[in-house]
Amino acid sequence: MAITASHPRVFAGDRPARSREAVAQSAVAGTTTSRRTLAVLRLATGFIFLWAFLDKTFGLGFSTPVERAWLNGGTPAQGFLKGDAVTGPLKGFFASLATPLTDVLFMLGMLGIGLAVMLGIGMRVAAVAGSAMMLLMYLAEWPFIANAASTNPVVDYHIIYALALIVLAATAAGDTWGLGAWWKSLPIVQKQRWLV
Repeated sequence: MAITASHPRVFAGDRPARSREAVAQSAVAGTTTSRRTLAVLRLATGFIFLWAFLDKTFGLGFSTPVERAWLNGGTPAQGFLKGDAVTGPLKGFFASLATPLTDVLFMLGMLGIGLAVMLGIGMRVAAVAGSAMMLLMYLAEWPFIANAASTNPVVDYHIIYALALIVLAATAAGDTWGLGAWWKSLPIVQKQRWLV
């Protein structure tokens, strides 16, 4: 019997071929294991940002002692920008950014990115904002020369976090164990696709 357009192509094991639509849906949806793995990566990545916000706000004693907490008058962004962690030829530029407004923007950024990624909503915005923040911190620490803070002159944790955010947004990781599908169904998000 000749194979025609009305007869599906037969593969080894006499399994019927899947339609192009089914293959495309499977490729987009991924396997259950891959979707869940991305969800775990999303939750962990979001928690990194959320934890940084909480520790710097309340001085939980991990990277921020209670006396330097934002609520106790600490200056989280200014402390970083004026501190020894900033090195290299852009040190003056980053020191010039150290203002109270920078503290507010940095802390709101950490909170917003952390919550958005953990909830699985606004993943594109969170990926862009988080990647920009990570790139600026990467350049501030100037890993291209040997120094105590740098163990790799090209790829460090800032780059990995930025890449993780991009992958999570690109794969719709907020749809699994998150509110991503609901978020994308909202009328405002339907009209303003950049909010996805």
